[in-house]
Amino acid sequence: MLTYIRSPLDQFDISILIGLNSPICDLSALDFTTFSLYTLIVLITIILIYNISLDRKLIIGSNWLLTIESTMDTIINMVKGQIGGKAYGYYVPLVYTLFIFILIANLIGMIPYNFAIAASLIFIISLSFSLWLGFTILGFYIHKFEYFSLLVPVGTPLALLPLLVLIELLSYSARAISLGLRLAANTLSGHLLMGILGGLVKTLMSLNIFSFILGFIPLAGIFCIVILEFAIACIQAYVFTILTSSYIKDSVYLH
Repeated sequence: MLTYIRSPLDQFDISILIGLNSPICDLSALDFTTFSLYTLIVLITIILIYNISLDRKLIIGSNWLLTIESTMDTIINMVKGQIGGKAYGYYVPLVYTLFIFILIANLIGMIPYNFAIAASLIFIISLSFSLWLGFTILGFYIHKFEYFSLLVPVGTPLALLPLLVLIELLSYSARAISLGLRLAANTLSGHLLMGILGGLVKTLMSLNIFSFILGFIPLAGIFCIVILEFAIACIQAYVFTILTSSYIKDSVYLH
């Protein structure tokens, strides 16, 4: 069964595009949904960008090469500044992949009536939880049980130790959700704002000829907000990778 997005707010709903039915077993986990479609689109877009970047005839001396090099250099410097030491290079591929995936997903989600992957709480919190779990395992692999010292702030008075350990444990556990929730909330709020303002301007411009002409003023404001949302899409991808690098640093070097 095929379904179509009829409202801007429908881009936050996961709808079944192709459902699979079987009288023998439940195949709902294999349904092809809007999430599956747009994840596939994001992956294909990244592969195309990668293939274009490998074609020397197209990129040598072009602005495309400058953009790719600037992006890579920015991520490398960011990871180096956050993690430091000699081991930061091991984590550049992970951070760069996260940045490109989230950036492309955010930009595709900016297209009207498209599904916004970054606004899907199930996906983004699952991603952040997987990263948090991986960083925790990495910390225990490097430091063994000494990793628990991360929960003890330096210079903590002995009397306050139980309380501060509990607070630090809650703060550390919250990273599993807060990392992705921050991205989803910013993406969702921006799309909702544009949807609400767009509906109000449409209603205003449909009243009479005078309100139609007057409606171009807020329409220009919405256009500026759209440009701002594109900038926020890039910034949120960068913020996500900065926090990821910061959490890696805590796992590698503790305090």
